[in-house]
Amino acid sequence: MNRGFKTVVAVSVFCLWAAASHGAGSVAVAAAANLTHFLGPLDAAFLKKYPDVAIRAETGASGSLVTQIANGAPYDVFLSADTEYPRHLAEMGPAPRESVVTFAYGRLVLFTGRSEINLTTVEDVVRDSRVLRIAIANPKSAPYGRAAEEALGNLAILDLARPRFVYGENITQTAQFVASGNADVGFVAMSLVVAPAMAQTGRWIEVPSSLYTPIAQGAVLTAKGRTNPEARRYLEFLTGPEAQSLFRNFGYGLPN
Repeated sequence: MNRGFKTVVAVSVFCLWAAASHGAGSVAVAAAANLTHFLGPLDAAFLKKYPDVAIRAETGASGSLVTQIANGAPYDVFLSADTEYPRHLAEMGPAPRESVVTFAYGRLVLFTGRSEINLTTVEDVVRDSRVLRIAIANPKSAPYGRAAEEALGNLAILDLARPRFVYGENITQTAQFVASGNADVGFVAMSLVVAPAMAQTGRWIEVPSSLYTPIAQGAVLTAKGRTNPEARRYLEFLTGPEAQSLFRNFGYGLPN
């Protein structure tokens, strides 16, 4: 099955779910891949407060999700790995401009599953001759990938690292490259490596935040979600105390 056909099938299935849920309280969420392991606890906390709401969440690279929403994918809320994509949607028209909010700040880490690699500093790891493959999310569509390139550039080692890059479609796939041994190290989101599903798969060090532009993660209602009261509740919940406590536990920084 080719990739285009798989996309059509996924969207068709999603449309069937959206149609079946119409009339009941429901929220369709498109979320950046760094939130993959976080959405379960987040949605559980939301449902504890609003038990009659049905939630459907899909994850992917922020840039890819923006394209889907702009082309009519039936999502109500978009959770991005940055604030540029939500603002872009608002400028294009599919999303109401006043609904853009910053809900957390992502933190970048350098992750490895290899015990022999000495995780001292980012520069030392990149200069290690044993590091042959460095996983990074596609900077064209993944904000964490852009942050990794920026950090390497500020350390003046981007040209040294780039020939060894292995690109993931999103930050989750990037982390999987490292966990599976298909990459020696990788730049991934802290939220992934502290999650129970991955906490025992390797070691990591945090990339100093001074090396990259803050990864302010933004959310926005889509044009479809504007008329959905449950979607507005979900968006408001993201910046409430229950959700913010969860974000902190998963290694995110919080907005002031």
